[in-house]
Amino acid sequence: MEIATALWCFVGFAFGGLVFVAYKLGLLYQLCHKVSPFRSPRHGGESVAEVLRAHGVKFVFTLVGGHISPILVACEKLGIRIVDTRHEATAVFAADAVARLSGTVGVAVVTAGPGLTNTVTAVKNAQMAESPLLLLGGAAATLLQGRGALQDIDQMSLFKPLCKFCASVRSVKDIAITVRKALAIAQSGTPGPVFIEFPIDTLYPFHLVSKEFGVKNPPKGIMGKVVTWYLHNHLKNLFAGAWETRDVSPLPVHIPQATDNQVQKCIELVSRAKKPVILLGSQATLPPTPADDIRAALESLGIPCFLGGMSRGMLGRNSPLHIRQNRRDALKDADLVLLAGTVCDFRLSYGRVLNRRSKIIAVNRDKTQLLKNSDMFWKPTVAIQGDAGSFLLRLSKGLKGHKCPEDWPQSLKAGDVTKEKANRGKADEKTDRHLNPLSVLHRVDELMADDSIIVADGGDFVGSAAYIMRPRGPLRWLDPGAFGTLGVGGGFALGAKLCRPESEVQWLWRQRHPHWSRRRGQAG
Repeated sequence: MEIATALWCFVGFAFGGLVFVAYKLGLLYQLCHKVSPFRSPRHGGESVAEVLRAHGVKFVFTLVGGHISPILVACEKLGIRIVDTRHEATAVFAADAVARLSGTVGVAVVTAGPGLTNTVTAVKNAQMAESPLLLLGGAAATLLQGRGALQDIDQMSLFKPLCKFCASVRSVKDIAITVRKALAIAQSGTPGPVFIEFPIDTLYPFHLVSKEFGVKNPPKGIMGKVVTWYLHNHLKNLFAGAWETRDVSPLPVHIPQATDNQVQKCIELVSRAKKPVILLGSQATLPPTPADDIRAALESLGIPCFLGGMSRGMLGRNSPLHIRQNRRDALKDADLVLLAGTVCDFRLSYGRVLNRRSKIIAVNRDKTQLLKNSDMFWKPTVAIQGDAGSFLLRLSKGLKGHKCPEDWPQSLKAGDVTKEKANRGKADEKTDRHLNPLSVLHRVDELMADDSIIVADGGDFVGSAAYIMRPRGPLRWLDPGAFGTLGVGGGFALGAKLCRPESEVQWLWRQRHPHWSRRRGQAG
């Protein structure tokens, strides 16, 4: 009896082990799902293109490479415009601009290895600017990774610190759900870049991949048969169930919101304030709240506003509520400061410019940015991890009928006028050899069309442009963001013109002095 029991246990364990091995080798999945017909022209790039089209993607930016060509071919067939650039970083910068201006995810597709490493600065810039960006990259074939294949490096380790989500596709059937998931994550919470790696054998048709898997001179005997069977089985796992119907529609996007209690507390604080100010950051321009609705909410509140990043232009060209100068002095006098997507980093002197006696309301989707340096130089009265745009709408609705005391924005506007007269005097100063850059900026601003989009590229020059140039409306200003990257202009201008073909794009940058450049071995 004991022997029989032991025998049955052994059989059970053996059977369970065989089932587990069959599962790991994909044999069970192959029993239920068909492998692609040998001569089928279908390929993984089609699955990528179908998902992108379902998500409203209109442009894909690239520098063409063999690893990712099937994606580009399929996108073009489905009506998605392929925009080829001269450098991979430019492709990502252009996708970043599309993301900021369109409210959708910007998409860049680049080849493996050096193609991807060329994008690192641009992806980091998108991460710090909180731009929803999808980077699709090629990779060595699944069985050749780590074996010294052409352009094969550990791409996942490179991009994990830069992206909200990283994935490596291991079979054709996984393409659609992986791309859908990445697009949802890029837009959820705090937007940012996501990365998907596509080994070359997941993108090309079955018959082409099978040629590469074939062993010309397999070892003789049992080892040769095992190797041949393993390669053949791996190929079938790549394509099993590849063309079954799959959902390509967008997944839900999660956007954090302030609670009713938090909004009510802020309504009470604002209603008691005599000298409130709002500092608006790029996050206030993010979907789902339309920029025009936010502008109406700000005008209803009547609170003077300082605008930064993508929020520049939110109040138009000459709003009495838009204060452009003397921000430090205004913050010292303010009794309430609302940081709507604005971060206490170097741009606010790490929070040291805030008056410790002021009530401070901070709203940000990212908890880390929400409380940046709050343990050192400042402390929020109310800290809300939520969407700044929808919060402003709810605040305005709760304060309907309430207006900020008019003498406060009027006094700040008077200071604005005085400071801008002084700046104009600097612009009128004559120079011995070169153009006065302030004069150039004033002149461009005077001649600029109302529908123009301003692309500001380059260090201190961006700061000067921000004080002088006046975007005529919301989402008409592009600058690098918190990373301060130089060289974004070409890609940003390209993306902006594609998004708004009817608009002028004013690309502002300062060329380096040729003598300075030669001394440092750089191009002028």
